[in-house]
Amino acid sequence: MTVAWPTAPGMAGVDEAGRGPLAGPVVAAAVILPSEPLILGLNDSKKLTAARREELAVQIRARAVAYGLGWVSAEEIDALNILKATYLAMRRALLALSVYPQEVLIDGNRLPPTDGLPFTAQWRAIVKGDGKEAAIAAASILAKTARDDFMLGAEAALPGYGFGQHKGYGTAQHIAALRELGVTPLHRRTFEPVKSMCLSRPSSVDSP
Repeated sequence: MTVAWPTAPGMAGVDEAGRGPLAGPVVAAAVILPSEPLILGLNDSKKLTAARREELAVQIRARAVAYGLGWVSAEEIDALNILKATYLAMRRALLALSVYPQEVLIDGNRLPPTDGLPFTAQWRAIVKGDGKEAAIAAASILAKTARDDFMLGAEAALPGYGFGQHKGYGTAQHIAALRELGVTPLHRRTFEPVKSMCLSRPSSVDSP
């Protein structure tokens, strides 16, 4: 079942993409949808085809009251840890909004720190919220499509790793390429098996 319910204009949905991969950034999106017109077909981005995600992303960007993206690099992930990096990406996405929300819905079971934000809002964490709330579903789609586009660019800049196919996840193809070609600046050096490979083989691959 897809999500197509009305969303209050002052409500922002927030979700992220890229917590689990061995390479690339973690990206969060914050989206404030209008009450009308509804965007039909919104759902958890993982339940949509790549083509359908792209179609919906175009509609979301065109119709949203506001949307923002927050990026945290592999280097920052290594410095912070992935949970803190995810929270930072969400914070950056909210700060990128042109209109600040009165309510924020976060996908998951924990809320990010809110201290120091230039607005006050009601906050709710919703488990599997990307399949329950239209604004969170929209955020999951924008975060996923933005990150996938980044990894497609990485494929062109760093050929041989297959970033365009696996998007940085630890597939057999990716692990084999790491062993053959070495670790790149896009790789998360605190994630295994990248961490062990860094100890045994210093990186010689330049940034894209």
